[in-house]
Amino acid sequence: MVNPFEGISMKGTLHRITLAAAVAALLGTAPAFAAGAHGEHAGHAMPMASTPIGTPGDAARVTRSIDIDMTDAMRFTPAQVQVKAGETVRFNVLNSGKIRHEMVLGSDADLQAHYAMMMQDPGMRHEEANAVSLDAGKRGQIIWKFDRAGTVSFGCLEPGHYAAGMKGAVSVQ
Repeated sequence: MVNPFEGISMKGTLHRITLAAAVAALLGTAPAFAAGAHGEHAGHAMPMASTPIGTPGDAARVTRSIDIDMTDAMRFTPAQVQVKAGETVRFNVLNSGKIRHEMVLGSDADLQAHYAMMMQDPGMRHEEANAVSLDAGKRGQIIWKFDRAGTVSFGCLEPGHYAAGMKGAVSVQ
């Protein structure tokens, strides 16, 4: 039987794996947010999270629900939310406007990076655990577990919306 790994050192294999990961990152095919629950849309992968923002939550472990309204005034209501570290929250999101809006959880840097991608490909739609994209009058949910203290941002990444101030923050105590 032929050994397919004969003559290949572990060090050489690690270098090839590292190189492949670097090329994938440059081509935009790197793995999505650190939470691991995000995918590609319209050929673009969600950017890697620069800081941990939590993990997708288990609906059976939701400790409370928070209603979020998205409007055509390019605002979230409420725009500031407080939760406790370790808490699993269900965001009940309503688009009360007449145009598409979305709520995406992430760090400021990640949201800005993905907003730039959305400006180049406005047809992208988010179907990840940290996001909900809603047509006018529709409702959706995000169930999220906030693991550690800090700030998790959220925003609408539809072209023009984030730049117009459609953003908010979750303060994790």
